[in-house]
Amino acid sequence: MKLVRYGPLGQEKPGMIDADGKIRDLSSHVSDIAGDVLSQKGLQALKAIDPASLPVVDGTPRFGACVGGVSKILCIGLNYSDHAAETGAEPPSEPIIFTKQINALCGPNDEVEQPRGSDALDWEVELAVIIGSRAKYVSQSEAMDYVAGFAVMNDISERSFQIKRQGQWTKGKSHDTFGPLGPWLVTRDEVLDPHDLDMWLDVNGERRQTGNTNTLIFNVPHVVSYVSQFMTLMPGDVITTGTPPGVGMGMKPPQYLKPGDVMTLGIAGLGAQKQTVIPARD
Repeated sequence: MKLVRYGPLGQEKPGMIDADGKIRDLSSHVSDIAGDVLSQKGLQALKAIDPASLPVVDGTPRFGACVGGVSKILCIGLNYSDHAAETGAEPPSEPIIFTKQINALCGPNDEVEQPRGSDALDWEVELAVIIGSRAKYVSQSEAMDYVAGFAVMNDISERSFQIKRQGQWTKGKSHDTFGPLGPWLVTRDEVLDPHDLDMWLDVNGERRQTGNTNTLIFNVPHVVSYVSQFMTLMPGDVITTGTPPGVGMGMKPPQYLKPGDVMTLGIAGLGAQKQTVIPARD
């Protein structure tokens, strides 16, 4: 299934994408794509619904972040061997975890704000893992049982804030709109191999990133299991798994985003996003 949240910011409704690509309204069955809806039992209940029995959503409404009730966004750094190479970093011996704050979440086609004082705004297409049920101390062999599905995320980053402003990476990752997520959550059963998905990102129509999840250093079961050793994962939590090469920081000379720039990006089978950069709002 492809599950969506659509409508104005803060008023999103749950939906399902049917075989013809139309949005079907799920609000008579669930209040949101969140919480217990993301469990195996909850997803099976949605799968049993005939999409033809659901109202068609007219027009082209805004897509919100494809999952609600998110308690945390966790990111895995330098998790692609070819991206680590472009940054000049040694591949990590175990996953690097950092956080992106919840206020960063936005819809896949929402505008992206350039923060005040920013001079190094960057892009990162990433495979996002959506947790479906509470996970604590899970093994790699059982880790996928706790995954509801997958989505595209653009891990927007302000490199000066991230690297030059002291402390850890969170301050360069957490501005409003730094986490476009979606357009939809594709349930685990429809992603045959999350470790063989083509990824791409363009800026102003020019290809910047081309990659495949087959160059992940730590795969999805490893990451989910690893993170669950340090903190309890809850339904709706998002884990972004790293980015392939081609980020602005890695170019020679580095190239960064400015207002008016347009990013388009996607992952095979998971959909595409489009964002325009604007100056930060109050």
